[in-house]
Amino acid sequence: MKQFLDDNFLLETKTAEQLYHDYAKQMPIIDYHCHLPPQQIAADAQFRNITQAWLYGDHYKWRAMRTNGIHEDFITGSASDEDKFLKWAETVPYTMRNPLYHWTHLELQRYFDIRETLDAGNGKQVYDTASAMISSSAFSVKNLLRKMNVKVVCTTDDPADSLEFHQTIKADGFEIPVYPAFRPDNAMNVSSPEIFAAYVARLEAASNVEVKNLDSYLRALKSRHDFFAEMGCSVSDHGLEHIHAADYTEAGVSAAFDKIRAGKHLSAEEQEQFRSAMLVWFAEWDHEKGWVQQYHLGALRNNNARLLEKLGPDTGWDSIGDFSQGRALSKFLNGLDKNDRLAKTILYNLNPSDNELFATMTGNFNDGTAVGKVQWGSGWWFLDQKDGMIDQMNTLSNMGLISRFVGMLTDSRSFLSFPRHEYFRRILCNLFGNDIENGELPADIRWVGKLIQDICFNNANEYFGFGAK
Repeated sequence: MKQFLDDNFLLETKTAEQLYHDYAKQMPIIDYHCHLPPQQIAADAQFRNITQAWLYGDHYKWRAMRTNGIHEDFITGSASDEDKFLKWAETVPYTMRNPLYHWTHLELQRYFDIRETLDAGNGKQVYDTASAMISSSAFSVKNLLRKMNVKVVCTTDDPADSLEFHQTIKADGFEIPVYPAFRPDNAMNVSSPEIFAAYVARLEAASNVEVKNLDSYLRALKSRHDFFAEMGCSVSDHGLEHIHAADYTEAGVSAAFDKIRAGKHLSAEEQEQFRSAMLVWFAEWDHEKGWVQQYHLGALRNNNARLLEKLGPDTGWDSIGDFSQGRALSKFLNGLDKNDRLAKTILYNLNPSDNELFATMTGNFNDGTAVGKVQWGSGWWFLDQKDGMIDQMNTLSNMGLISRFVGMLTDSRSFLSFPRHEYFRRILCNLFGNDIENGELPADIRWVGKLIQDICFNNANEYFGFGAK
């Protein structure tokens, strides 16, 4: 019987062990999509205790604690940081077979060298030990990034964000580039005149462009797109239920813009046409600049209206949606491709029933102009776990070229989430190792090791053009 979380955790064969320890483990990390707060990097923030670093904003843990019957006071409420941690420690033994159990103990080991399993009995001791460490300068956020051998970070930023913290990071000469990523979801939100008016006011202030009509709105957004590029941005991202690909005319979209600016609600058809047009315009700007565009599709957000009103979004009320994806996605990508406006693209699905759809859709638009031009992204959100990653990698292997895959990302708000890259790499090496030992792949360790290193780091580095070393 293997020991829990030993050096060969998740590695079932000697070949898998060799691939991980000799090839994957040493590779640096490119985190090309995350939600880390750039202001904390700019300030080289230090957390006062482990709760601040580990539980603040982590709705994965919050959902588990609620399921375990923990009162909201100890999750997002008024309880002390220590008491919140103790309630998490009480919950951890009940997370067995959930990825949180693995992630929790990987993070305790990799950052704090704490190797016992966390539970209610040792929660106070672990809290004191980890808090003493993380409150020291050696565990500032910049040092946490250095400790994990991170070479590039791409945050997620609204077009109306000032990017002042990215400017500070760059001016300070921090050796790990922290780039913004252009996330214009709010710019497409025409669900209500009030929400849209508030966003336009933000955009006007950021762009110094007075928005009078659709043309000036696009000009304001384009000026922000240009500014993001000046700040090193080469990545955009969209978080959508599904791709919007309705037929539209610019005159119709312009009329819809005037209507909502006049305080009137748009019909469902007008909203769909507006969003469809905006997606195309954003994609064309991305293509002009040679950016990579990402589409995260399939989340059914904000399901619990009562608790959403009390706690706000991104607090743990989202789930997998069952949206139709294929036809609109094909229409959108095909429209860009036939006009030679299709940028490098990464597609992510949240519903696992769409795995084969997404894996095969990417192959429709790989035209030989770039290695892996259209990618199927790693298991995302609820699929960011052992089974989800194995399914994604096996499906990609069967229907595409896993050897050209750009690999893992954290998609996290926590500076302690980088062991998720290790988790991914161990699973990857185990898949290849098992195939070699079963005689399904040749025992060419040097070549397979190279493919492993490419998937872990080199492919993303080349695909995004980061030039990291």
